[in-house]
Parts: sequence; structure tokens; C-alpha cells
Amino acid sequence: MMLSLFLSRVLGIGREMIIAAKFGMSVQTDAYILAFLIPDLLFFLIAGGALSSAFIPVFSEYLHTDRKEDAWKVFSVVVTFMSIVVGALIVLAWIFALPLAHLVAPGKLHSVDPHEVDAVMGLIAHMSRIVLPAQYAFFIGGVLFGTLYAHQKFAAPGLGPNIYNLGIIFGALALAPFFVPGQIGMSWGALTGAAIGNLVIPLFAMRSIGARFTPSLELSHPGVKKVFRLMLPVVLGLSLPGVYALIMQAFGSYFQAGANGWLNTSNRLMQAPLGIFGQSLAIAVFPALTQFFAQERMDLFRSQLGSTMRTVLYLTIPITTFLFVLAPQIVSLFFEHGRFTPADTAATAALLRMFSIGVAAWCLHPVLMRGFFAVQSPTAPIVLGTVATGLFVGLTFALMRTPLGIRALPLASSISAILLVAMLLVAVSRKVGAIDFAALGATLGKSAGASAIMGGLLWAGGALFPLVDGRWHTPVLALELTVVGLLGAWAYYLATRALHMPEVATVDRALAKLNRRA
Repeated sequence: MMLSLFLSRVLGIGREMIIAAKFGMSVQTDAYILAFLIPDLLFFLIAGGALSSAFIPVFSEYLHTDRKEDAWKVFSVVVTFMSIVVGALIVLAWIFALPLAHLVAPGKLHSVDPHEVDAVMGLIAHMSRIVLPAQYAFFIGGVLFGTLYAHQKFAAPGLGPNIYNLGIIFGALALAPFFVPGQIGMSWGALTGAAIGNLVIPLFAMRSIGARFTPSLELSHPGVKKVFRLMLPVVLGLSLPGVYALIMQAFGSYFQAGANGWLNTSNRLMQAPLGIFGQSLAIAVFPALTQFFAQERMDLFRSQLGSTMRTVLYLTIPITTFLFVLAPQIVSLFFEHGRFTPADTAATAALLRMFSIGVAAWCLHPVLMRGFFAVQSPTAPIVLGTVATGLFVGLTFALMRTPLGIRALPLASSISAILLVAMLLVAVSRKVGAIDFAALGATLGKSAGASAIMGGLLWAGGALFPLVDGRWHTPVLALELTVVGLLGAWAYYLATRALHMPEVATVDRALAKLNRRA
């Protein structure tokens, strides 16, 4: 899962590089980004992690207690009923795309030339209509992926995001010349990638596990009732990072042209470690947690949850340091090409630093949420997720009026994420039994200390990067970032090894495996 999601994040950054170089941070690029808010909102509220993560524990419970007929019955009813619901919502969103565009991007009514408002809103609505059917593919794919996860099959689900990114890249490079503006081509590419990656490939994979589907609307089945009872808390909990991104883009529409592009680009860079270390570990540990709960082995449950969280902290705290210290160089390396200017680099790097503060918290969040979902306990995520979202919106309103300006948006997101994770830790400990907070605190403290050493080395190395006419020379920058990054990583590894951190064993095993292959 780490490998597939790492590839997905690399392709995602490559996708943003192509968009930035080909189209720049323009009003049309802002419109393309805002066009996804309508279908993304539908995805997060209906088809996103909500349904699949509510479905997995119920399906796994039947599967691991020798009730396979019930498991496939729940699968069939959920797919049939929710296909009808999601299909109807897609049709409604397609019809009302223009008023919804005004709802999700209100700032564009004030931040663009009055003569361009209708054209920009029309472009947002047009591209939204193109990508809306992709949400059905994401929905079906979410249920198919959940079924494959329950069978410990991870390869096909890992391909979905990669095919989606390749579809958008294909749209930017091959389809864009046939449309005006070219961003419309990327919308068609996104639809194509979603259909192939989330429907075609997983459907082939389902054949290998003997999947059985019979259309049914037997909503009275107890397993089906349990899935829908769990759905709402998953929506309010697991989808928070995506919902925060939607809210930030809506607030970002009030700032100057290019602001939505800066937010999107910096958020993509922050999302890379979230996908690689947070979501992948959460997805991988979820079937084990549901199995331990079904077998009433809560000692193994607590041990697995605690060790996963410590691994996340060990891996992500140095990433926060790397992103914060070298933000300008990272943004320049990946994006400062074509129509992406040094001014865009400076603005994006400032936002990335604010995002980086919350990296560890956002990576812990999906792991903790899976802990609640595995024990089928929805109340705490509902309450705490709602509190955190309210705090985020309030902080954003308060801070964006300060000299922070647009930087207030990612900073409010990071602060809210840290507070949310702290609240979830206390709540999950009360639910499943005492989590080893001493071990978590030791990992946090030692990782922070080792990261401080790493940060000093990164800062010193970054100060040596030469500027030529206000820009970094890309090949030299790539080499220097690689060398400085590797030196920083080794400094962190050696420091944590000297501190006798048990999490070092994870790195040692990976290095030993690489040595054996070599």
C-alpha cells in the first residue's frame, strides 16, 4: 500500500507540475480547481471513505465468522441501493451545476473582473458537469476496494489513484489542444481515469475472490442497517482532510487570481506523506483491527493500534521538518517551470510551511478513525469531528483578517488537526482500553529531538543553494536537494538509533530487505 500510494502521490505531483507549467496560475486554472468542488463534495459526503469504511467492518465480521452468504448479501444490497441514490444525486448536481458553482466559489464574484464573472462561473459549471459522472465510479470502486481489503487484497485498489492521475495527465497533454480553454481537456481525462482505475480494474480483481452480486433492495437485513448506521460518522470523521480542502478552496476564492492554484499545489505536496504514511498504514491495519475485534482479542487490538501510531510519528515528524525548512526549494524544483513564476513559488512555499505543521496529525487521523470504525463506535468521531470543523472555520475567519492573509487557511487547518487528534486519542483510549501514552510520548519527544538536528543540517545545506536571475537552476537544485535530503535522513536515522528508539527496527528491516535484494 505504501508503494502504490507513493506512486500515486508522485503521479499527483507530476500532474500538478504539468498543469502549472502548461497553464500557469491563471483564472482558468482556478476555475478548473474549483470545478472539482461540486463532485468532490458529493464524493466526500456519499461515496468517499464514508461508505467503504462503514462497509468493511460489517463485511469482515460476516466473512471472518463463517457467514459468507450474509457478507455477499450485504454487498449486493449496499451496491444496489447506493447506486440508485448516488445516480440521482449526480443528475441533480448536473442540473444545478451553475448555482452550485456560485455556492462553492463565492469569492470569484468579487475577485475577478465583473465582466468575466459569468464566463468564469459558466466554465466552473461546465467542467463540473464533465467530471460529475466520475463520482459514480469512485463510489462503486470504494465498495469494491473495501471488499478486496477485507480479503487482504491490496494490489488492485492501489492502482486506482494511479490510473486516475494518468488520466488527468493524458487530458492535459493530449486532449487540451482540442478545447478552449485547454483545462477542459483535463476534465475529460479525469473522467476516463476514474472509470478505468475505479471500475474496470477492480471488477477484474473481484473475480479472483469469487465475488457474488445479485441486485437486491433488502434494506431490512441487519448487516445493511449496520452499514448505513455507521456511514454518517465516517462521513464526518474520515473525510475531514478532504472537507477541509473544500472549505479552504471556497475561502481561497476571495483572494487574487492564482490563489486557488497556490492552495491546491501546496496542499498536494502536503498530501504526499499523508497518503504514503497515513492512509496506507491505516488501510493496511484496518482489516487486522476489525478481525481482532470480531475475535475479542482487544490486547492485540491495542498493541497493533499503538505500534501503528508510533510508526506514523517516527516517519512523519522528520517530513514536517523537511517540508518546513526547504519549502521554497521543493516548490521551485517541482513547479517553477513554464508559466509558473518565482512569485508563485514564494506564495506556494509560504502556504506549504503552514500545511507542514499538521502533517503528523493528519497522518495519525486516518489510523485513529479506523480504530473507532473497527469497534463500530461512531459517536465520538461525530462529536469530535464536528467540533474540529467548527474550530477550523472559526480560526479561518479570525486569522485571514490578520497580516497572515491566505496563510491563515492552512495554518487553521494544521492547528485544528492537532487538536482533533489529541481529542481522538483520549476518546479511543476510553473505548478500547488504555493506550500506551508513555510510549507515544517517548516516540514523539525523541523524534522531535532528532528532527531538530536534521533541521539544522537541512537549513545549513539549503543556504548553499545558488540563485541565478532570481531562480534556482533545476538540475543543480535537484542534485542538492537529493544530497541534502539524504544527509538529513541519515542524521535523523542515526540520532534515533542513538536514542534506542524501537521504531528504528522498521527502517532496519527495510534496509536489510534492500541489501538482500541487492
